[in-house]
This record gives sequence, C-alpha cells and structure tokens, in this order.
Amino acid sequence: MNATHSDHPYGNGGAGTPAPARVPGDDVPHVRTWMSWPSRKSVWGRQLRGVQQDIALIARTVARYEPVVMCAPDAYSVDEARSHCGGSVTVIDSIPTDDLWMRDTAPVFRRDGRGGLEAVGLNFNGWGRKQVHADDAYVAEGIARLNRQPFHRAEFVGEGGAIETDGDGTVLATESSLVNKNRNRGMSRAEIEAAVLDAYGAVKMIWVPGIKGKDITDDHIDVTSRFVRPGTVLVQLPPNGRTDVWARDAREQFAILAGETDARGRRLEVIRVDGPDTVRSRNKDFVDSYLNFHLVNGAVITAQFGDPVKDAAAARTLAAAFPGREVVQLDVDRLMAGGGGIHCSTMHEPLA
Repeated sequence: MNATHSDHPYGNGGAGTPAPARVPGDDVPHVRTWMSWPSRKSVWGRQLRGVQQDIALIARTVARYEPVVMCAPDAYSVDEARSHCGGSVTVIDSIPTDDLWMRDTAPVFRRDGRGGLEAVGLNFNGWGRKQVHADDAYVAEGIARLNRQPFHRAEFVGEGGAIETDGDGTVLATESSLVNKNRNRGMSRAEIEAAVLDAYGAVKMIWVPGIKGKDITDDHIDVTSRFVRPGTVLVQLPPNGRTDVWARDAREQFAILAGETDARGRRLEVIRVDGPDTVRSRNKDFVDSYLNFHLVNGAVITAQFGDPVKDAAAARTLAAAFPGREVVQLDVDRLMAGGGGIHCSTMHEPLA
C-alpha cells in the first residue's frame, strides 16, 4: 500500500541553478509559530474554557523559544486571548478564524530556492465539510498577505496535518484523508500524489492506508508517524493488548515504513515510541499521541498523560531523536479530548 510513482529526477539544483522550491522539514530554524484562539461555543460547547486554557499554555510555552502570533476572530476574542496568554504572545484580529487547528488552516511555507518564502494554501474545506470553515478557508491566504509573501493554491484539497515531509524529497500521508471524495472527488490517487509532490517540492510519496470516517480528519499522519530527519521516522505503537482500529492502523504504519526507502534510496530507520498504558481522560475522541509534538527553536513541545513510566520513556526517545533540544511535556488533556493535539494547533514559519 505504498507508492513511488514519481518520474521526476531528484536534485538540489546544479551550479548556477536555483534549488527547487520545497517545503522544509519541521526541524529547520523558525521565524515564528502561528496559532488560533478558540472562541466558538457552537464548536466547543462547555469544553471551550478548558480548551482555551490549554491553547494559552501551549502558546506561552512556545513563546519561550520563538515568537508566537495568535489569530483571533474579533476584538472581544483578542482581549480574551491576551488575558490568557500574557504579553509574550502577539494577538491579532486581522485574520479571522473559526477554530484553533492552525496546522490545517494555515499555509505550508515553501522555500522558493532563491532565498525567499512562499505560502501554499491547501484549500481547507473543513475536513470534508464536517465543520464550519467560512473564515478558516481564508486563513492561509490571509497569513500570506500579512507576511507579503507570494501565495499559491495547491491543486488538491487537504490539510497540513495530513502530510509529513522530510524536506529532502519525501512525503508521507494516509490514503484515507486525501484519497477521499469529501476532499478530492473525481481525482485518482496518482493525480492526488502528483499534486502533493508538486506543492511540497518532493519526488517520492509514501502512502499508508489510514482509517476513513472514524475521526474528523479521516486519520491524519501527524498523530502516528513523524519524520525526525531525512531517513528517520518515529512511529507510535499502542500497548500490546489494544486491538481497536487505531491500534491496527499504527502497527500497519510501522510495518509499511520499516520496509520503505526515501527519495534518495535510503532504507527508513523507524524508531518506536510506545503509547501510554493509561490516560486521565475518558473521552472516546481522546488523542493519546506523544508524536503530535511541535518542534520549536531549541525544544520539542509534546504531551504527557499521567502515565509516569511511558511519559518518561517518550521524553527520553524524543530527546535522543532531537539532540540539543529540550523536551517539554504539557498536560493538554482538554485539547486532546477534542480530537487533536499540540502539532495540530500550531504552524511553524521557517526561516527562508
């Protein structure tokens, strides 16, 4: 269930030739992190206040390492966000938002090969029109306009959390999320693959099957499998006793990636991360992922779930995977009960 359909030659540009435009990996130095303030009771109901507290905690933590810009939909929400986040976070209302999932609504930033950045919008449609997105559909273009960056629309519908890139020519994705009529009706997998490769400046796409219809994202890759660097991926596996669809999906991702090579022909090194045995939340939508982390300048911001043994083991694995970065674990259970996590709620803007 993998794919290597690209016939494009791999290269970084010869002497005197600009490097190809490419979305870099998450591990490069950042200019800032973009976030969005949750404000709609129609989306969050009674959970709104707790989710706001978790988003504020993430923003304040990231701001210790790099600038954070928080988008809020109106003046009231700006004041609310500032009161929670404090002076270390810049809050603006010039880019209205519907919800907090900036990984999916913001543009992906592509280095243009000439020392600049361009923003690429992935045509966010509310994860297949499952949620209100009248404002979120324009966040990518709004950020590009505010940054005065060239803006391009990808030739497919998707979300940033649906695609992992190593910045060196290889991308990962679940078929369930992208090869889905709720996003890309009428497009074949080969056509979607070509559009993703073009948008990301990549030459090889590795597909894993994923799970349709069990969560709002149709199974984003960034909960289970993440690039560390070119040639190396992390995959979170469940406790041995778990046999639910998510557990089977994780094991299948591990098996596929362990047998794969990247765009340069390197066999992937797959590092196992064990998921928690116990969590504090009883919510059926709870995301118990250590791998939904956000890399920032000098740190890895990830979650903890109150399982001392597994929390500590995950922190050690991340510290070894990203030497020189501090590992910071946060209790953001209320956010993760909403179906996403720290990576889902943030989007990094790399240095050009």
